Amino acid sequence: MESIDLAQIAANAADAVRGEDVVLMEMTEVSLIADYFMICHGTSERQVQAIARRIKEKAEEAGVEVKRLEGLEQSRWVLVDLGDVVCHVFHVDERRYYNLERLWGDAPQVEPVFSQES
Repeated sequence: MESIDLAQIAANAADAVRGEDVVLMEMTEVSLIADYFMICHGTSERQVQAIARRIKEKAEEAGVEVKRLEGLEQSRWVLVDLGDVVCHVFHVDERRYYNLERLWGDAPQVEPVFSQES
């Protein structure tokens, strides 16, 4: 599976449980960490958990091993590591504070394509 396809799966999973302001950043030219970052936020800890769990579920359904899932207990910033795609699921307050879009501002953003099926 191509990295962009996996990033789109993650974006759709987040969107399906009302993840807000979903952003895909192509990291290939600016970092060795991953090919793509998927960034979104929820407005409560419960919503952040639901988004992260949905991403994990949809990735596994697509046959992708989740390398790491961190921060689920506090649910302020959950990292879902899918290998070539790293998903950052923030609580809205933490997203404003850390502002990864500005930190990695050299990375081009890719428009997520949302489907009704996720």
